[in-house]
Amino acid sequence: MKNLLSIEALTAREISDIVELGISLRKNRAATPKVLNGQCWALIFNKSSTRTRVSFEVGIRELGGDVMFLSGAETQLGRGEPVKDTARVLGRMVHGAVIRTYAQADVEEFAKFSGLPTINALTDDEHPCQILADLQVMQEKLGGWKGRKVCFLGDGDCNVARSWMWAAARLGFELTVGAPKVFQPPADFMERLNAKNVSLSADPKQAVAGADVVYTDVWISMGKEKESARRLRLLKPWQINETLMKQARKNAIVMHCLPAYRGKEISSETLEKHADTIFSEAENRLHVQKAVIVWMLR
Repeated sequence: MKNLLSIEALTAREISDIVELGISLRKNRAATPKVLNGQCWALIFNKSSTRTRVSFEVGIRELGGDVMFLSGAETQLGRGEPVKDTARVLGRMVHGAVIRTYAQADVEEFAKFSGLPTINALTDDEHPCQILADLQVMQEKLGGWKGRKVCFLGDGDCNVARSWMWAAARLGFELTVGAPKVFQPPADFMERLNAKNVSLSADPKQAVAGADVVYTDVWISMGKEKESARRLRLLKPWQINETLMKQARKNAIVMHCLPAYRGKEISSETLEKHADTIFSEAENRLHVQKAVIVWMLR
């Protein structure tokens, strides 16, 4: 049995296999294998969601399974039951779990004590499903990631940025994380990453220079709302807009994991110009997550 707990835990071969399977499932959605016939999976979400919830609910059903949604407030987790106890109970009743929560340790503990195939649907540390969908876009739009440069702009120490860094470490493409120094990943993380092809930049133009992919995420992640004013002030120069995009390669694509706040991390003009890519990226959440489940059950 396999789990998807992080990009860090995957090999380059595993990442490539999942992305290729996601592409195949997108091309022939009607032929989705019914690998979940007779199974019921639990979606345990302690954070709000649109794309993640919808894509997993639709995907599990297309794979032949049934799905139940459990918010944190609706379970005993919301009243302080230990994760390992909830895991032991669900492990005797359902067939798999998709978890969207705060602490990475909670997802890992659930997988350990439940004995279920478990998917990290977002934690404060990583967002592996999103980055797999993004890599699928790179394969479809750019023919792959070999020899490409990706630039992540904004909060360089958020979960999406960290997953991008692990993807670059595994796959070998160039990645520049452009962020004010206060929002760059700490030295101990960079030491653990140990990837010479991943660099940090405190200059937006320098970060974007020569990029094939320019990527951003919201500046105020869930749980960071009290820092809103400070974040908006410090990150304002890091907005993706048409002026900054002149530094990237001529045919560079813009990606955003959504939701997008126009006029903050990305201008409305730039988002609409790259809307086909951005919303294909969102659609790929469905296809690559189906691929993850098929891969896990092989």
